[in-house]
Amino acid sequence: MQTWHPLLAAVEGPTGTWTLTDAAGRTYGTIEIRRVSNGTDVRYRASFRGEVIGWSTSLRLACEKVHQAFLRAHGPGGGPLADWGGRR
Repeated sequence: MQTWHPLLAAVEGPTGTWTLTDAAGRTYGTIEIRRVSNGTDVRYRASFRGEVIGWSTSLRLACEKVHQAFLRAHGPGGGPLADWGGRR
């Protein structure tokens, strides 16, 4: 069995709500469990900095989505440079 990565550790509280915090203790994401359609299906609503970024079928996947959004927020947007050549 695989182990849970410590960076994706989510703390539950209140019941049915998990929070992800950075190294400084600031909350950057939340995940809430929801029942959908006929009342028996379960989904997890993933939010990053207060904005819903998607829905997941498992807590693990929801944590991964929120953490990936957190990592993307630390770098420049857009794709990599196409030309790594020197000055012309």
